[in-house]
Parts: sequence; structure tokens; C-alpha cells
Amino acid sequence: MPPQVTLGLNAVIVAVTEEVPRVLTVQQSDRTPVRPHSDGSVAGLVELMLEALPSGPFDPATDRTLELGLRRWVREQSGLELGYVEQLYTFGNRNRDPLEREGGPRLISIAYLALVREGNPAGAAGAVWRDWYRYMPWEDWRNGRPAVIEDRIVPALEAWVRCAQSSADARDRRERGDIHFGLEGAPWVPERVIDRYELIYEIGLAAESGSDQKSPAGDGATAAGCQASAARSEASLGNPMALDHRRILASALGRLRGKLKYRPVVFELLPTTFTLLQLQRVVEALAGARLHKQNFRRLVEKGGLVEGTGRSNARTGGRPAELFRFRREVLRERPAPGVGLPSVRRPI
Repeated sequence: MPPQVTLGLNAVIVAVTEEVPRVLTVQQSDRTPVRPHSDGSVAGLVELMLEALPSGPFDPATDRTLELGLRRWVREQSGLELGYVEQLYTFGNRNRDPLEREGGPRLISIAYLALVREGNPAGAAGAVWRDWYRYMPWEDWRNGRPAVIEDRIVPALEAWVRCAQSSADARDRRERGDIHFGLEGAPWVPERVIDRYELIYEIGLAAESGSDQKSPAGDGATAAGCQASAARSEASLGNPMALDHRRILASALGRLRGKLKYRPVVFELLPTTFTLLQLQRVVEALAGARLHKQNFRRLVEKGGLVEGTGRSNARTGGRPAELFRFRREVLRERPAPGVGLPSVRRPI
């Protein structure tokens, strides 16, 4: 009999409110097998309620397309009607649902990224908006280099390097840590979100690491390496999510940061009219970095992304600021009309 497969749909629904990048979450039951014995035998299941991304199975009998199925699930779970939606990635690693090891079906999930302006969620799934940096606190550099990198991540990386089986392996591990986290002179690259999360997972700093017997790379480092027990003796980094939903969220953040450079997706998160400062603050919230004000404004205006409305916003706390709107003609004029990330200021 062929193994059973379940096709699921996940939504990463993003909004930016008062300079806070937010993601919509729901409450989901997460049944995790408990193995207290050395032979790996299961004593039972622990059922926890964890934060999760809106998700549900695809119903081929009623859902004409995958996207329509997703929109239906989001509507039922949160009461929100989605606007901009794009397919993100397909997640299908073996045992991503721990119940698969106990004979459950293989769970394949197709994830989507949706951009909205925040509204009040409803529905029966306990939907709430959360700051997405609560799940990945090392990604927000707007107020300087996050202390968690120096305090927690660097020591864990050092322990991971020391546990390497060979000098070559140690060199490769150190290089990965330096490149992904901008250490020892390497630049911080905002788009490498999924690489950083995978490394956090592999060295045992993610609460979800304990649900897998091997690291994502398949080398068994998380389960057997001496760095894992040391890392897990402290609280894990960031809030955990059900299954591998933090990995899905990391993939979405990396995709969104990359698209800022070549697509005008940021305007999906803004009201119809906005000030240039509002636009900059939304970009900064998504990028997790501060931008040089004048360079950013020159790039936006020179690129023809916005046009003035002839009106001003008097509620800025100072002199009235001019209101702009997205200039849709730029979609015909330029092949890659993004706002970019000009002169990202590296915090000290």
C-alpha cells in the first residue's frame, strides 16, 4: 500500500502597522510524541496549543484552484479577505509533522505570501496579529545589532565549531556562521533569513529543533552534537510555532526582503495616499534596517514610483508633509520597479 499524503495550504499574511511588521497567527493543536526511553519508544502524545500560520487541507472536491482553497481557509479562520497573494514554496520534508513517524500521512504544504492592511480578525481559530520579530529577534537591526546575536548566537556557534569532527568541517562551520550572521567582517545580508533560521535550528537554538532527529542538512549534528545539549539548556530563541511554520515564515520574510528591490510590493501595505516618511518606515520595518533618508527619497522620486497629490498631511507633529500615491504607470516603464535598499546603514 503506497504511503498516504495530505496536501495542505499555508498563508503568511503580512501587514505593517505603526512601523511594526505583523503576521497573522492562529491557535493550532500540536500533538508531539514523547519518547522518554533510550530505545526511542513512545510513551504517549503531548497536546499543546501553539501559534501557527493559517492553514488547512486542500479539498479537491470543492476548491477549483489551490489559491481559492487558501482564500477560503483564511476567510473561515480569520474572517479576512485577501488581496495580493503569491505562491511562496512547497514544504514536504519527511517527518515535518511528528505524527508521520507514528504512521501518520506525509504532510505536503504549499505556502503563500499575502500582503494586506491590518484589519480586525474574526473566525473560530483565535486569529491575532503578532510582531514577526518575536519569532526571529536576530533579524531586526533598526535599533542596532541585536544583543541576542552576541549574547546567545555567537557562543552557540563557537560551541558548534568546536564540536566539528575535522578541521575542514570546523572551517566550513565557521564560514557558514560568519557569512549568515555578518561576523568577522562579513556583511549582513537581509535576504538570507532562511539560511539564518536553518542554522539556528541546526545548532539547537530553536525549540522546534527537538522535534527532529537530524538537522535540515541531514548530518545529525543537532541530535548528537555536544553543542545541542548546551544550547537547549537555556531558553530557545524566539517564540516557537507549530510544526515548521517558523521555517515557512523565514522563507516569506526572505522573499519579501528580496522583492523590495525589484517589485513595488511595499505599496500593498500602505494606504492610498501616504507621506515619504511613512513609505520609508514601512520599508525599514520589512528590511529590519534603517535607511539614509535623502538617498531613499532620491531613489523613490527618480524611479518614478510615486507622484504628489497636491495635498498635505497636517497630523505629522511638525510642518505638514506632502501626500503621495503610487504611480502605477511605472509598471509599464520599468522592468524592475522596486524601492530597493539604498545605503543600508550598518548599525554599530
